[in-house]
Amino acid sequence: MDAFPAFFPLRGKTVIIAGEGEGALAKARLFENSPALVRIITHPLAFAPESYQQAILVFVAHPDEAFCLTAAAAARQAGVPVNVVDRPTQCDFTTPALIDRGEVVAAIGTGGSAPLLASLLRSDIEARIPPGVGQVAELLRQMQGEIRAALPDLVKRRAFMRRVVNGLVADLAMAGDRAGAELALRAELANGAALSGKIFAISGEGPADLLSLRAARVLSEADVLVEGEGSDPAIAILARRDSQRLSAADTDAQTLKALLSQGLQVVLIGKEAIGRAVGLDVETLPAAAV
Repeated sequence: MDAFPAFFPLRGKTVIIAGEGEGALAKARLFENSPALVRIITHPLAFAPESYQQAILVFVAHPDEAFCLTAAAAARQAGVPVNVVDRPTQCDFTTPALIDRGEVVAAIGTGGSAPLLASLLRSDIEARIPPGVGQVAELLRQMQGEIRAALPDLVKRRAFMRRVVNGLVADLAMAGDRAGAELALRAELANGAALSGKIFAISGEGPADLLSLRAARVLSEADVLVEGEGSDPAIAILARRDSQRLSAADTDAQTLKALLSQGLQVVLIGKEAIGRAVGLDVETLPAAAV
């Protein structure tokens, strides 16, 4: 990973764009649906460090090289990270291709080396993200305090959230029925978080880029990953970074039963790992998309 992706909260924050022309306007359009205050400034304000003191981010967009260098230097003097449009060597950060679903934002970056590639990838991923998913995230943000208070245990809360985002609550929110989704979520909370773990099995031969979408999603939600000898390591990379990793050699049916009793989602990769789940209910996922 050559660059670390991060999200800057925008509510109540100021973003400054120093410059003029289409480049400056294009950056301003990135924030049209955001709660940030966006200001466009030009000479002489763009050359004064005090112009940037309240900003969280600064974009510099101007055809004149001297303007860009001077404005960027002023912003850095104020301690604000700077993006200079079309000049990656002068940037403290690069602007990714964005998928904006309100509360849900996805970003694809190439470190400024191939923005067209990032745009093409964005188009592919955007088609897979439902337009209403932001409504689900907004509801969960609004009720975050209630959910945490009702389910202080992280494992129980994660199991509960998995059920919510794959069930009626999410369906209602995405359909625009906010009141119905809220009622359904409170009903789920009243019922508590039933600990219902599940085991999934994925053939480990690979290649990883041929996995079905469902297999990829299950990997991204895995609490525990059990890897068998000889399985394609690229498959495990698709799992959550913080998921627990176990080797098949050190796992047996009793271990898996204990994980299930905690409400964890377990993914077995490869024949050796799958063989450890004899006598247990295992859902086998297609090895490849068809």
